[in-house]
Amino acid sequence: MLPMLPMLPMFPKHPADYRTLLWVLVFVPLVAGVQYAEPSLSVYLWPLSLYLGLSCAVIVHIQMHRPIMRGKRANRMLSYWISIVYGYPIFAWLPTHNLNHHKLVNRHGDATITWRHTNRHTFLVAATYFFVSAYHQGFWISRFIKDAKDKSPALHKKIIAQYVTTYTCHLILAGAAVWLHGVGTGLVVYVFAFGAPAMFALWAIMLINYWQHVHTDPWSKRNHSRNFTGWGMNFLLFGNGYHTVHHDKINGHWTDAKTAHDKIANEIDPSLNEANFWWFVFRQYALAPFFPKFGTRQVGRAPFDCPEGERGADAPEAFSLDAESTAALS
Repeated sequence: MLPMLPMLPMFPKHPADYRTLLWVLVFVPLVAGVQYAEPSLSVYLWPLSLYLGLSCAVIVHIQMHRPIMRGKRANRMLSYWISIVYGYPIFAWLPTHNLNHHKLVNRHGDATITWRHTNRHTFLVAATYFFVSAYHQGFWISRFIKDAKDKSPALHKKIIAQYVTTYTCHLILAGAAVWLHGVGTGLVVYVFAFGAPAMFALWAIMLINYWQHVHTDPWSKRNHSRNFTGWGMNFLLFGNGYHTVHHDKINGHWTDAKTAHDKIANEIDPSLNEANFWWFVFRQYALAPFFPKFGTRQVGRAPFDCPEGERGADAPEAFSLDAESTAALS
């Protein structure tokens, strides 16, 4: 009977995703639970909580492209939990990422464009990208909710359920920390264990998107994305560094990303394959302000240099709410 266990709906489709479940179902509650039990450890565990928040954001990305679990109910429950850890209902990836960013890839009309106010790549632009991008993504999210309400009451119900679950659970988590340790210490524990990691996850996953597309060529077959190919980053963030192949095959499994990347690596501009993530960050923000040759430069055709007829939407368009496009919320 044991060989049949992985076929049950509460198990992941791919064996490697036992690791994603270990991260979100064991490590996240374990690290948070230790902080709730012993507040004095929060300051030491905070960096680990921030990392787990970011790793959960990457797992949200995985879940929204290729649902992890075998059963619909198991996927729905996982989506609720990672929405809580991530700090925002994960349905929002559908209108802003799956149905928008992957269609336009940093060209005009993409809600997450890196060049909205400037194509310069500086520390200030990168650090504030989250606020600019989140503001403009809000229009696409609002349109998607409206379309769901008008065209698909069942989908709209699932969206509302994610909002209610996410924010109610954060209130409960904050309340539990205050009940256990008093207002001052309790709020600190909640912020360190759940509040700050959620905010960091939202900010950091958008920053990674910025790095993966700033100064790339969205009109090119291979040079539309920047890749971070180091083993450490891709282990810790579930292959998220291999971005060209992700756009080439959006439903590919993260464990196949390295092999797929290696097959086309020589077709990608060498400046877009970064072997060391931390050297990229140091070079860009510590060296480039004084020695510009160390910074990124526009590769190929700029995203705002639109060929005739290629200009995207100036405002959110109506969404197709067919089963294929909303499968991640089924």
